[in-house]
Amino acid sequence: MNAPEAYRKLVSRSREISHLDSAMELAYWDQRINVPAKGHAHRVRHLAALWKMRYRRFTDSRIGDLLAIAENSPFMDDPASVEAVNLREWRRLHHRLKQVPEKLAIEIVRIGTEAEAVWERARPKNNWRRIQPLLERIVVLKRQEAEALGYEHEPYDALLADYELGETAGVIDALLKKLIPAILRVLDRLKEGGEPWPESPVTFGAPMSEQEAFAHDVAHCLGYGMEGGRIDVSAHPFATGLGPGDVRITARYREGDVREGLFGVVHEAGHATYVQGLPMDHWGEPLCHVASLGIDESQSLLWEYFVARSRGFWNHFYPVAQSRFPNLAGISPDAFYKAVNAPSPGSLRVNADELTYNLHIALRFDLERALVNQDLEVTDLPGAWDEKSMAYLSRRPSTYGEGVMQDVHWYSGLIGYFPTYTLGHLYAAQFFRSAEKELGNLDEFFSHGDFTALRQWLRDRIHSHGARFLPRQLVRNVTGEGLDPMYLVRHLEEKYSQLYER
Repeated sequence: MNAPEAYRKLVSRSREISHLDSAMELAYWDQRINVPAKGHAHRVRHLAALWKMRYRRFTDSRIGDLLAIAENSPFMDDPASVEAVNLREWRRLHHRLKQVPEKLAIEIVRIGTEAEAVWERARPKNNWRRIQPLLERIVVLKRQEAEALGYEHEPYDALLADYELGETAGVIDALLKKLIPAILRVLDRLKEGGEPWPESPVTFGAPMSEQEAFAHDVAHCLGYGMEGGRIDVSAHPFATGLGPGDVRITARYREGDVREGLFGVVHEAGHATYVQGLPMDHWGEPLCHVASLGIDESQSLLWEYFVARSRGFWNHFYPVAQSRFPNLAGISPDAFYKAVNAPSPGSLRVNADELTYNLHIALRFDLERALVNQDLEVTDLPGAWDEKSMAYLSRRPSTYGEGVMQDVHWYSGLIGYFPTYTLGHLYAAQFFRSAEKELGNLDEFFSHGDFTALRQWLRDRIHSHGARFLPRQLVRNVTGEGLDPMYLVRHLEEKYSQLYER
C-alpha cells in the first residue's frame, strides 16, 4: 500500500469516528436538555457503549500501520499542510488512547456521565453527601489515567495536556503568579479612599421571556448563525458542535439578574461562532477542530468581556435594553456601563466580573492540582475550597452550591480543564489588541452596531485555520509575538482606572 492510499483510508476511518462523536454529542446535549429523570441510567450505558466503539476504532492496530506508511512520505514535508496536520493529530490521539486501558477509559466516561446527572439534581438541594462518593471515584480514576499517560514533572500535567497541549502545571503556576498579584493591586487601588462601587441605582431583574428574547437578538447581531444553531436552557451553559450546520448553545437565566443569561449567551455564542468558522470542507478530519480549549475559551471570553462589556457595545444596545426592560428607565448610560463592569468578588465564577474572573480560576487550579497529585482528598475539598475562597476572594461561600458544587466540570470528569480559562483570557487580550492595531478603534464599530469587522478578522486569523497550528504558535502567528500576560494586565489597569478615575 502506498502513502496516498493509506492516507485515504485514515480519512475514511476518521470521518466514521467523527460520526460517532456527533452521536455522543447529541446524546450529551439531550441528557442536559431533555432526558427524563428515569432515563439517566440508560443514557449512561448508551454513552459508555458509544465511547467503547470510538475507543476501539481509534486504537485499532491497523491505524498504527496506516500512520506509519503515510508518515514515511512527502506528506510530512510541510508541517502546516492539511495532510501533515491530520497525521500529527491522528498519531497523537492514537498514541494517547492506547496508553489508557479500555476498561479505565470506559469507566471514566460512565462515572462522569452518571455524576453529571446527579450533580444537576444535587446542586440546587445543596446535597454534597449525594455527590461526594461519585467525585471520589472520579478523582481516583483520573489519577489512574494520569499514571497510564505518563508525565515528566507531576501527574496533573498528563491531564492538562489533554486540553492544552504543550502546557504544564509549572507554566500555568508561573503565569498566575504574574497575573494574580497584578489583579489584586488593581483591586487594592480601587479601594483606596473607600469602597469604589457603592450601591448601584441599577436593578437588573427582568421577566425570563424578555431576557431570552434580548439575549437571542444580541447573539444574532454578534454573528452566531441561528440557521445553523439553536439556544436552549440547561443547568450549566455550554456549546456543542454536532456537525456541519448544527452548532448549539445553552444558557441559564435568573429572574433577578439579566446579566447572567445575557453574558452567558454571549460567551457560548463566542464558542459557537468559532466552530461555525472552522474549515468545514475538512469536517471529520482533525484539521476541522479548534486549535485547543484555551484558544476556544479565548473566543468566548473575547466576546463576553472585550465586546459585550465595552462602552461601544452598550452605546448600541442600551437603548434596546431600555425599551425591553422598564426598570432601566431613568438610568443613565454611564451609570449602567459602570454597573455591568463593577468589580464584585462574589462566590460564583459564571457571574464574575472581568477583573476578578481569574481569581476564581486560580482557586480551582490550586485545588484540582492538589487532588490529582494526591496532596488533597475529596473528603477535605469543601474546607479547602473555603480556605482558598478567603485567600483569593476574601469571602466564604454560604452553601455548597456556591462553593465546591458550583461548577459541573469535575463531576463530568473534566479535571485539568480550568487553566484553559486563564489561558483563554490571556490569549483574548492579546488577540483583541492585535485586531485594534489592524482595524482601528473597535469601540467605534461597536457603537454603530458593527461587529462584522472583528468577526471577520477572527475568522481569517484564527477560525479558518482550525487545528493547523498549536496554540502558542497560533498566538505568535496572529500577534507577531509570544504569549504575554501584560496585555491583559494593562487592559484591566486602564479599564478600571477610567471607570473609577484612580
